[in-house]
Amino acid sequence: MNGIAASQPYVIALFLLWAGLMKLFGRRMRAQAGRSALAGLVGAARAVPALRLVGLAELAVAAALLVPPLHPLDGAAAALLAAGFLGYLGYARVAAPSASCGCLGDHAKPVDVRSFARAGLLLAAGLLAMTAPAAQPPLVPLAALEVVVLLALSSELDRHWLVPLRRLRVRLRPPLAAPAPSGDVPLEASLHLLRRSPAYCSASARLTSDVRETWDEDGTRFVVYGAGPSTAVFAVPLSGDDPRAVRVALVDEAALAQ
Repeated sequence: MNGIAASQPYVIALFLLWAGLMKLFGRRMRAQAGRSALAGLVGAARAVPALRLVGLAELAVAAALLVPPLHPLDGAAAALLAAGFLGYLGYARVAAPSASCGCLGDHAKPVDVRSFARAGLLLAAGLLAMTAPAAQPPLVPLAALEVVVLLALSSELDRHWLVPLRRLRVRLRPPLAAPAPSGDVPLEASLHLLRRSPAYCSASARLTSDVRETWDEDGTRFVVYGAGPSTAVFAVPLSGDDPRAVRVALVDEAALAQ
């Protein structure tokens, strides 16, 4: 148990270093801050300074966890920071469900269950770090596993591993139906073309349902998916087999209802 607790400061510090540096030096941080849930909480004009203050706090806690000797207050500070993250995510989910949390500066995806799981894992790690003995060496395999889990829970990194993995899976999947003449194209053939398209890969992380509706019009099959508070409408040509010809539009149902 002591080895597990001793691993937590390094895991937390690595994540906080990443988060803090992204908030301070992320290339698109200023543009994204104004569209994040934080802008609704503190105002658009204060969103960038607020993110930078949080980034400085994250770097300070990371330094405290890494610089010996380790003190229980260092773990308490990390746990308090993670608890603050959880509270903020709850606010973002309720007050601005389509906005990003701004947790990693230039990230634009809405808050989802993975965001809460990541913050919860950091909170548990902080509580464990409070009990870590100062001289106990960390369990390196365990720390590495926790880092991998945190990275997997970070949708900010999906474009680096999850999207390529989905593309590979689609390429390896055999066609479910051969293309037929226009007008008689099986739905599965259209879905196979859709899933190989850049349009689908760019929007797949937002999809929250299976196919909801389809219809054919003017040589195009329209395929509708749920995408959180929005609807994703894909336009798949009924002729040809070029995935790059597929198009997607995200429709905000709430905006249309107003």
